[in-house]
Amino acid sequence: MANRPTIKDVAREAGVSPTTVDRALNGRSVVRKETMQKIADAAHRLGYYGKGLIQEKLNASVPDVRLGFVLLKKSQEFYKNFAFQIETEIAGRKDFRITAEIRFSSSQSPNEFAQMLTDMAERCDAIACTAVNDKRLDAVVQDLKDRGVMVVSLLNDFAQGIRKGYVGLNNMKVGRAAAWMITKTVHQPGELAIFVGGNRWHGHDLREVGFRSLVREVGRGFTVLDTLVNLETRQVTYEATLDLLHRYPDLKGLYVAGGGMEGAIAALREVHDEPRVALVVNELTAESRAALIDGYVVMAISTPLAELCHTLIDLMVRSRTAGAEGASSQHFLEPKLILAEIL
Repeated sequence: MANRPTIKDVAREAGVSPTTVDRALNGRSVVRKETMQKIADAAHRLGYYGKGLIQEKLNASVPDVRLGFVLLKKSQEFYKNFAFQIETEIAGRKDFRITAEIRFSSSQSPNEFAQMLTDMAERCDAIACTAVNDKRLDAVVQDLKDRGVMVVSLLNDFAQGIRKGYVGLNNMKVGRAAAWMITKTVHQPGELAIFVGGNRWHGHDLREVGFRSLVREVGRGFTVLDTLVNLETRQVTYEATLDLLHRYPDLKGLYVAGGGMEGAIAALREVHDEPRVALVVNELTAESRAALIDGYVVMAISTPLAELCHTLIDLMVRSRTAGAEGASSQHFLEPKLILAEIL
């Protein structure tokens, strides 16, 4: 065919010499992976007949890595988005051929997390996990580390001193940001409340500490009520918020430090025809977006998932090649503070 792409066409499209393309095809000498990728991309764009052979040689030069991810409730929009972003990041990696296994915990049970980590370790080189803090998990992570399977704590920093690294937000600062927004929004003194997911979430503890510390610094007559546990579920949060509003009808502010914000939003809409409580939540979802627009939420603190997944997968890939060598690390990402005015 007269218009059939040639080696010269591929070389021109890739920005290399025809000799380099010939070497990539015939393997007479080593071609760098980056150059091989350029040639493979150019061959695919042009429809070059030898593109399959080039891709085959490229794949042979790229090491395999198997990564595991343990997230929380599959039905929650945030974790659906999280899983999608993990897959998107992996699809864009060209330096490793990555096989990913993504699983979702159905509870906050340390035993369930332990079992999922143990099962995944049979198939994965490194695992990233969102889990509670518990001594049983420390033992599992240590066992996996001894076997050469590195574990990265995700969003909540569990197994500190054992895990390979932590990737997430600085939770102390997140709590302070929530308190800052509420105390700036509310102009009269009164009671403030905070929900945490449970007693085993170190990240929620830090958010609570940050929240309370800033309220103390601000003064102005604000009082933070006893912390409420919502198990990160919509229904528990809904019922607890209704009870809270019944006992404290002049409640000024509420911060949901973990999941379950949908319940708080529903309760506030049900009790108040117009927004009266300054509510701060985590993550931008369809429900929190609508509540921001309607004024029932004053701020959403959002995790930058694209940046997080890029940082996370890079750390996991490097831990696969470095093994147990190298110090553990913390990677704090800057949250996005979402206001109605910027939607």
